[in-house]
Amino acid sequence: MSSRAELHTAYQIFNAPVRTFPYPHSFVPDVFSPDFYAEMQRNLPEPADMIPILEARQIQGYAERFVLELRKPEHLAALPDDKRAFWQGVAKWMVGGAGQLSLLGQVMMQKFQPFVQSRFRGNLNGIRFYDEAFLVEDITDFKLGPHTDSSKKVITLLFYLPKDESQVHLGTSVYVPKDRNFRCEGGPHYPFDWFERMATMPFQPNSLFTFVKGDASFHGVEPVRDADCKRWLLLFDVFMEQVPVQTLQQPGRTAPATPAPASSPASAPQGTKFTF
Repeated sequence: MSSRAELHTAYQIFNAPVRTFPYPHSFVPDVFSPDFYAEMQRNLPEPADMIPILEARQIQGYAERFVLELRKPEHLAALPDDKRAFWQGVAKWMVGGAGQLSLLGQVMMQKFQPFVQSRFRGNLNGIRFYDEAFLVEDITDFKLGPHTDSSKKVITLLFYLPKDESQVHLGTSVYVPKDRNFRCEGGPHYPFDWFERMATMPFQPNSLFTFVKGDASFHGVEPVRDADCKRWLLLFDVFMEQVPVQTLQQPGRTAPATPAPASSPASAPQGTKFTF
């Protein structure tokens, strides 16, 4: 991925407005440059090159989801040379080293800095952030009941990759529980009829839905009934893990980038700095 393409995406993400109800989220159109998006479409893998997500993450209940794991070279090795080179370039931008954030991860932590600070009550001691990315193909009959994601997640990005506007109705939905006091730290998927659907993000070409994980970040996908449906997206997550503080401060080690304290969850990140 070229530095120009990276800058285009960073510009689009940073300047997209954040909606704070019912949890912080953004929808970003034209998130990639047109040339890069066209190149991405040409390099989508064949179905035989994808694996069930159960093999990649040991997650139950996603039988209709197949993935290409970008952080593992062995998962890219089976691709033809040109496609392997393309996705290796994407992985270099999207996936950090062990226990570290990629360039994209740093961009997202800075964009959502106040909200991440609020979630952890300003105390990031002993917390290390890292990221992972999957190219995803969902097939017909796919659905996701409202849920808030794993408690280890911090930020989620869903890059929508359809070839045209025919799947615009298949985007991720934002939900509010009918019981306004209901919260979930993460894990279970719940019945759709427990929730009010506030909005469905348009599953339009070259767009992004991104949000901050919290105990009210209920989202899901309404049942997909389209015949012979192939729903392509690029899934990127920032995760957290608890580590001994001294591990982050050993000589010769650099602690991963974390947001600076913010005065309030509503304040905007200031002094953004990143390098391409």
